[in-house]
Amino acid sequence: MISTEDLEFLTVVSGCRTLAEAARALNVSPPSVTLRLQHIESKLSVSLIQRPSRVVSLTEEGKLLVDKGLVILRHIDELEEQLSSIKNTVTGKLRVLAPLGFGNEYVAHLLAEYKIKHQKLDIELELSDQPNWSTHHKWDIIIYIGVLKDSSLKMITLANNDRFICASPVYIEKYGEPKHPRDLLNHACIALRENNEDVTLWEFENNKGEHTTVRINPCLSCNEGRVVKDWAEAGLGIIMRSEWDVTPELRSGSLVRLLPDYKLPSADIVALVSSSEAERSARVSGFIEILKESLTKYPWKNGVAGCQ
Repeated sequence: MISTEDLEFLTVVSGCRTLAEAARALNVSPPSVTLRLQHIESKLSVSLIQRPSRVVSLTEEGKLLVDKGLVILRHIDELEEQLSSIKNTVTGKLRVLAPLGFGNEYVAHLLAEYKIKHQKLDIELELSDQPNWSTHHKWDIIIYIGVLKDSSLKMITLANNDRFICASPVYIEKYGEPKHPRDLLNHACIALRENNEDVTLWEFENNKGEHTTVRINPCLSCNEGRVVKDWAEAGLGIIMRSEWDVTPELRSGSLVRLLPDYKLPSADIVALVSSSEAERSARVSGFIEILKESLTKYPWKNGVAGCQ
């Protein structure tokens, strides 16, 4: 008979591209993953993955088992939560996916505080600026910043977050300031590649509601926000970054906001969850409330010149 441990194992395997990747996620050797998979297939007398194949591809039986298994695991989680709620204790495992920089700055310490408050709660945090949306079912909460083009998940806005164009005083002294968005075509620009966004298309709106779209040709690009900001502070070019990220540098003067009369599309900070408010477990609802309470204070909106 198949067990809940088998279902959890198959869920991890289904979310990985290869069995070797699954082994790393499970912290076991690749041969042990193969053996356990064969053992489950033997118990059920069905093949669960396509063979031969370099990548994990589920058979119809495998897809059915994973889909139904996720429902069963969720129900077991809910049952444990209901039993625990009798004692007013938050237990189980809370799985959170967050952007790398924002997760380091704001999410990690909030999770630490949540763990201290609820000692029986296990927490898994993954930080990534390139989330794998095919594994969204793995996470209880996904924290996302930017334009969300399509998602079946329910969105909870945690905080408003503007985007700014910035450069260092060194760059401005050497090359001057752009006066209009189209002037950026004659400047060195730096792109941050994240969330599969079209990062070289910068859109502006002035106070008259007039729109200007500029396709920059970046002289530098990177998928790590810290690197992009360091390059800008070194005077290598102009960046577009979230308000939460560049506020310390704007306060210190190591970066200067450019084109202050133009507004860029906002990149609100949101939490994505799969369940409605009435269906959420106490551990999920509790941490969402902590995020709301902390982030709606807008710690990055305290008197930055030119950022109001």
